[in-house]
Amino acid sequence: MSDRTQAPVGIDALLEEVRAGLDRVDAGEAHDAARAGEALLVDIRYTALRDRDGLIPGALVVERNELEWRLDPQGSHHVPEATSHDLRVVVICNEGYASSLAAVSLRQVGLRRATDLVGGFQAWKAAGLPVTAPSP
Repeated sequence: MSDRTQAPVGIDALLEEVRAGLDRVDAGEAHDAARAGEALLVDIRYTALRDRDGLIPGALVVERNELEWRLDPQGSHHVPEATSHDLRVVVICNEGYASSLAAVSLRQVGLRRATDLVGGFQAWKAAGLPVTAPSP
């Protein structure tokens, strides 16, 4: 069967499939790994959400549409933090959905340890972990 005639997978099934291949972390695990220097937290939320809810101190903010270019250590536009394909990256979105797809995309460009935060920023905040004040 060609790709054109294959039935659509649907987002819920796709999320289930991609998450099966990720070692997703909860907020406490992400916080501990970042504090120990074992993981880079990457916030992909859009500006309005960051302005509304605040930021995770120390997290690298990278807009979703630039993520692969900024984190691929071989890419011409990578950030200084993108030191190796062995870097453990924890992608954070607002509620933990878009981050799963983003983590898989990072794995496709060679960041084999990329994963995401279960429940996203909202889970981080609910766990009482550090957050900077939102913009006024």
